[in-house]
Amino acid sequence: MNQIQHEQIIFEPGKSFKLFSPNLRNYFYWHYHAELELVFVEGDSGIRHVGSHLSDYTESDLVLIGPNVPHLNFDYNLTKEYKQVVIQLRENFMSVALEQSPEFFPIKELFKKAGFGIAFHGSTKAIVAEKLKKLTHMDNFSQLLEVLDIFHLLSLSEEITILNSEDISFKLFRKDKIRMGAIYEYIDANYDKKPDVNVVAEKVHLTTSAFCRYFKKQTNMTFTDFVNLYRIDMAKNLLMQNQTITDTCYSVGFESLSYFSHLFKQHTGKNPSTFRKGWLHTGDK
Repeated sequence: MNQIQHEQIIFEPGKSFKLFSPNLRNYFYWHYHAELELVFVEGDSGIRHVGSHLSDYTESDLVLIGPNVPHLNFDYNLTKEYKQVVIQLRENFMSVALEQSPEFFPIKELFKKAGFGIAFHGSTKAIVAEKLKKLTHMDNFSQLLEVLDIFHLLSLSEEITILNSEDISFKLFRKDKIRMGAIYEYIDANYDKKPDVNVVAEKVHLTTSAFCRYFKKQTNMTFTDFVNLYRIDMAKNLLMQNQTITDTCYSVGFESLSYFSHLFKQHTGKNPSTFRKGWLHTGDK
């Protein structure tokens, strides 16, 4: 796969949304679709990659993604057992009601913001997570009412992080999204080796200097910083599996243990030893 994938979503007859629990952790799925999507994942440590935004999450994540916004599957490379609930809405979901019913205006505004990608945290994430887990036990009409209640709750929440500084839907920047997909794929395949900026520049048909300018503009990071962030996220997963700090350091591509520890603390606020002990202690409870 050298470019972004367009996902075609099929809905059940008589349903205005799709509710399911995908399992794609062994597949690097950089994709987009015309439907708005709400994702909740509960696992160890994963990648939150929406548009030009790259960060990570620990234990769980709740993200709202607008139509045609490129994103990586949130369960990618998770190692332990995990739970995931996804809601995808038809393109015309509640269109007339959202436009003309004042009661739905907050949800309408929420859906507009979803084009930037929105991560939710705090009590909002906890409450919505419990609601999502109960949906599968309801009949279709009760599910619809609960889905509306979930989006209403999200629309009123201030516990949010806007992930991108601009609308990053695929239809607005098609060429960039295809090019960035190829770059991300290269990083994913080579982060534990020595990713070569010259090789990836050639891969997307740019000179090295032009590539560096382009990449910084797209991600607000240098290529090296981006690769290191990716490595740190992979390292978190390994430490959660009780792998030694030394083995983890070299497994994700670092050649200096002290440099690895420095970057790990810079990104997570904890040194690798503290992070590993804290997670293993929590996991034993």
